[in-house]
Amino acid sequence: MSLLPPHKLLRNKPFVFFTIILLLKSCLAWFVIFDDGPSWRTVLTEIPFFWILFCLIEWFSRKHKLAWYLLVNLFITAILFSVFMYYKYYGVIATYHALEQVNQVTAVSNSVFSLMDPYYVLIFIDVVILGIMLFSSKKVQNWKRMSARRENRKVIGALFTLSVILCLFNILPNRASMNERTKAEEMGILNYELYSILDQSEEEIVDKKEITQAAIDKLKGVQPVQHPSFWQAAKGKNLIIIQLESFQNFLIGLKIDGQEVTPNMNKLAKENFYFSNFYQMVGQGNTSDAEYVVNTSLYIPPHGAATMNYVKKALPSLPKLLASHGYDTATFHTNVVEFWNRGELYKAVGFDRYYDKDFFGTEDAVFFGASDEVLYRKTAPELKKMDDADRPFYAHVISMTAHHPFTIPEDKYYMKLPERFEGTFVGDYIRAQNYADHALGEFIDELKANGVWDNSVIVIYGDHLGLPIYSLDNNEKALMEEIYGRPYGYTDMINIPLIVASTGITYPSEFKQTGGQVDILPTVANLLGVPLDQQIHFGQDLLNSTQNLLPERYYLPSGSVIDDSHLFIPGSGYDDGVHYSLENNSTSESGITEDQYERALELLRLSDSYVKQLPDKDPPEQ
Repeated sequence: MSLLPPHKLLRNKPFVFFTIILLLKSCLAWFVIFDDGPSWRTVLTEIPFFWILFCLIEWFSRKHKLAWYLLVNLFITAILFSVFMYYKYYGVIATYHALEQVNQVTAVSNSVFSLMDPYYVLIFIDVVILGIMLFSSKKVQNWKRMSARRENRKVIGALFTLSVILCLFNILPNRASMNERTKAEEMGILNYELYSILDQSEEEIVDKKEITQAAIDKLKGVQPVQHPSFWQAAKGKNLIIIQLESFQNFLIGLKIDGQEVTPNMNKLAKENFYFSNFYQMVGQGNTSDAEYVVNTSLYIPPHGAATMNYVKKALPSLPKLLASHGYDTATFHTNVVEFWNRGELYKAVGFDRYYDKDFFGTEDAVFFGASDEVLYRKTAPELKKMDDADRPFYAHVISMTAHHPFTIPEDKYYMKLPERFEGTFVGDYIRAQNYADHALGEFIDELKANGVWDNSVIVIYGDHLGLPIYSLDNNEKALMEEIYGRPYGYTDMINIPLIVASTGITYPSEFKQTGGQVDILPTVANLLGVPLDQQIHFGQDLLNSTQNLLPERYYLPSGSVIDDSHLFIPGSGYDDGVHYSLENNSTSESGITEDQYERALELLRLSDSYVKQLPDKDPPEQ
């Protein structure tokens, strides 16, 4: 490439022009995703990727060279935009696995747009302007002619070789990094995306003979209890599990300028068993993953949603377990059953039937389906019918109205927000959860009035977080700091409540031992007096345990683990990880031991191996 004045270099050399354009866009992505923003590493990791593609254009494109540069620019722009928009909600570097969610995007488009800061769209401005100019401007016609000149092939060959070497230098030494965000920062975003596609290595499967309950309990540190407390305390009672959309634990007891945000949940927590150190364990499937984990006591898959990856299997489950003890089983959700492939999930876990949008209709629709008030109003009579039958029932009820981005209709405002919360993501969330609590209160009143409440064990929990740290601006972070009295952190973000209520059994008590959604199945099995001797489960009975080990995936990097006092998030591995106190989110140099970290990884490997070796739910015809 000959030396030219800067303005002619940009005009005549699309190689240089688009390198600068894409580097600026990469800096924007790094600014959004990585704590330290763009640095010299951005240049070293991202530019070689552009150059490989640009060199190929220079080598092989004899015509329409500028158009090819524009297409590459659009392609890389789309990748970078998708990556940082995905990160804004999930805190995860999206890879091709996220393509499984493409068919869900239209349904959650309001959530996607709510995450977009106005300046994000600037990443596409050049694409639009250059695209228009390419077909309409005479000056661009001159640019096309000048840019069509062939570059020195030796120079292009040298740049191509250098770029390939740099990409390999960025990728190969960093393949073993445990933390996906650290790996993307070390490799570069585009190199990481390429690596995720090319790396088809499969985790070694553990022989199913080695996957025993004793092996799982040993890894978790669970000691068998000879005479467990509350065994059969609720024998013969119905089981109603209520899953609250995006409900985080900080809402319990929260008052905003003297106003109780969730008075009904507060009352339940005060009068029954309340587990305050309880954590989500969902992945890409969000709400549907929570349904999966709660009903199977298995961990989510390493990639994708459980409803996309595991539902071909005949999954051991809570519905099947209770059905074998005479229970009728059903699940209630106002969305269409096809969303997140729930129809196949419900077959895999063995619900006798489901109630979806066909049953609830479109009355008072909010986001994906009928409102929580309609959900509860139409579910209560069905539960009464089931209660009047000659056998107990298990019902899983999924609320949905308090869904991201939490912009509920004004006729569902049941509290007045202070001015400082108005128009903020945090304020919208609080108002939506106040509505969800109001609707839940009406449901509880109806169950008490029709007699179902006294005949049942009621379990209530949040499905997943609602306020990702990554989605909050500085003002919203300040509001969360006002609520917590300290900065809002990772431990707060994934902390959800669990409440167990049953007339004559539960009493006012706060349980502070650590628990996760995987623990719900064994906890209710103990209460109902249903043995788990023949069923593999990765959770534990929270009423008879004082310590726990919870491997986390997806919303936190692989290798993250929670014990009774700390959350650990790895870096490249254990040694450069960070320990967060569950009590106040403060960081320290110790907390989770390396042995706990390794055991947590092994638990995930056992769960993955176990599910992969299960028989298909629909065996092929002979």
